[in-house]
Parts: sequence; C-alpha cells; structure tokens
Amino acid sequence: MLAGLLFAIHDADDRPDRLAATLPFSGVTLIEYQARLLIAAGVSQIIIVVARMTPELLGAINRIGRRGVSVDTVRSAMEAGEKLHPLAPVLMLGDGLVTTDAIVKAMAVEDGDCLLVVPESDAGPGFERVGGQMAWAGVARLSSSRIAEVAGLPQDYDLQSSLLRFAVQSRATHVLLPTDAVRGGHGIERQARTLEERGRAVLMTIVSGRRGWFDRFVLAPIARLALPLLVDRGAAGTTVGAAGAALGVAGLVTIGFGLPSIGLVLSLVGCIALALGSVLSGLRDDAPMARGQTLAIGGVAAASILVFAFFVSGYAGNNTALVIGTALVAIGALAERAILERERQMWWGSPAAYLLIVALFAILGFPVFGLGLTAAYATATLAVVIERLRRTP
Repeated sequence: MLAGLLFAIHDADDRPDRLAATLPFSGVTLIEYQARLLIAAGVSQIIIVVARMTPELLGAINRIGRRGVSVDTVRSAMEAGEKLHPLAPVLMLGDGLVTTDAIVKAMAVEDGDCLLVVPESDAGPGFERVGGQMAWAGVARLSSSRIAEVAGLPQDYDLQSSLLRFAVQSRATHVLLPTDAVRGGHGIERQARTLEERGRAVLMTIVSGRRGWFDRFVLAPIARLALPLLVDRGAAGTTVGAAGAALGVAGLVTIGFGLPSIGLVLSLVGCIALALGSVLSGLRDDAPMARGQTLAIGGVAAASILVFAFFVSGYAGNNTALVIGTALVAIGALAERAILERERQMWWGSPAAYLLIVALFAILGFPVFGLGLTAAYATATLAVVIERLRRTP
C-alpha cells in the first residue's frame, strides 16, 4: 500500500498570514493539487504534516478526503509513524512543490529509497542540497522506516529535511529530473505571484501532453490562450462544458436550417469547449464531470455527422452520404471503445478529429468525399488498435 506524505508548514513569502500549501493554484489550493498527483500515482493514504491548522487548510483537507483516500494530519514524525503501515513505501512531496503527473508517477514505481534530484547549478529556490553536487527536486520515495528513524530525534528537528538526511545516509538512489520539467512548471514555490505563473505552465503541460494530433495541434494552442483566463476568473468546468453542449445543439439546429458548414464549425467549437471544461473539472477533482464532458464530445461529434449526412443525402436524392456517415459513426465508436484508457498514438483518430475533417471538406464543397475519407481514417484507426490489442498478452 503506497502512502503519501505532504507538508503544510511554511508560510507564503508574500502572504505571511497564509500557508504556502493553501495558496491558490489552478483553481484549487496547492496542497489539493499535490494530493491529486499522489492519488493519480496510486496512493491510498495521505499524511499531512502541519504546524498549525488554518481555515483554508481545513477546507482543503476536507475536500481531499472526498476523493476516497484516507487523510490524516500529524505534527511530528512519531505521529506519522503511528498512522503508517510499517511496510508501506512513502511518496513524499516537498512543501510548496509544483510538478506534474508524469514525474510523480515515475517516482512511484521506483524501487527502494530514491530522491528526485537536479545538479546544484540548476537548482531552483527551495531545493535542498543532498551532496554529490546534487539538490533535491521535491519528490522522494522512501521506506516508512525512515520516518521511524526521524521519530527518534528531538521534536524540534525539521521532518522534511531530516527525512532527506536519513535518505542520503542510506544511499538512496538519485533520479535525475528531466531537463524539460522546469519549463513545464516544476519547482518549489512559496509566493502567490510566481505560483500563478507556474500554474499556467503546468496547465499548458497537462494539455500539451495529451496524445493525438487534434489535441496537440488544435486544442493545445487554444487552451494556452483560454485556460489561464478561465482559471483566473474562477470559471467552473461545468459552466464551460454547458456552453460547449449548447454550441453543439446550436450546430445541429444550424445544419438542419440548411447551413451545414456553419453548423459543423459550431459543433466543433462546442467540442473544444467541452474539452476545456473537462480539463477544468479534472483540476477541481471532479472526475465524473470530466469523464462526462469527454463522453459528450463523442456525442456531439456523432450527432453532428449523422445530421449532416442525413441532409446531404436529402439534397443529393440518394442515401450514399447517410450510409457512409452511419458507418463512420459506428466505426469511430468502436475505435474509441477499443482505445479506452490506452495511450493514444499521435495519428489515431478521435471524435473531434473526425468532425474537423468532415467540416473542412464540407467547407471546400466535397461533403461526400469528406465523409468517405473520414470513414476510411476511422477504419484504419480501428484496425491498428485491434491489432495491438491482439498482440497484447
């Protein structure tokens, strides 16, 4: 059972009346964001080391507990040792750490004691030196026995620093921080102003890290502009998602009124808004809503393509477009079902990608050809996914 260890000790540098762990970050508090990273890495118990309990911290702890994990607050290593299973490995994040899912998940699967490090020459503010011209980069995977060792020290010892010292003495493995992580927002931050900037960098990393050409080359550039504004204004993921769904319905109505190209573009914009709403919901730990908005993208894309194919067939006086459109939706749905949570390859199709291709050819005046080409693309995606499933043991 993997346990997580968080710290809410240090005050914010520019807000001495507030803990750094409770500063706003991407629509939540920093410690809630850290807890989300730990839970995504497989942690089932979170220990939070506190110096004092503030209203902001109490609210954050309550919200973390709603995610289905055990959350305990302690003030010393002895209390932490009493809460932990003696054989549970501990994934520790530094006080004020900002990082990404990929880094925390990578550290969670390491064996034995290990420290995420950077060369001292590249160390940012708050990175503690651990010898060998290296500095700790804020993430560690430790044996619970390290906490028991610190518990034997006087009470006034700093728990985080002491754990690092014992880990170094036990010759913990050094894992080098990826060179692009700092650009992605990784660092220890205790100032509200600069934490906001790191939050923007992490948001961009979350969106840009998605696989699939549509997410990478269409959604990500839009998200770079829109997400920081939405987060700064406290926009809820449900509100953005509802706007996306409304645009999808408007697109369907527009297609029905004989403006298919405009209707498809409206539906595509609705899918992008739903994707942004899904990201915002995920940041606020509303996983069911994020999943629902992702599913809604498929629904909007499928309905738009079917309605478009129906009216194209009506104008042409034959059912060719409708048959192709129906096949496209069915094959695309099967491909999405087969992919599920697997890592999506860059060239694979997705509901929004199919809708974009159909819309482009509708604008160019080749609606049936666009439907046929997109259906062939969906078929190729499904064939490759099935082949990979067959080869998977």
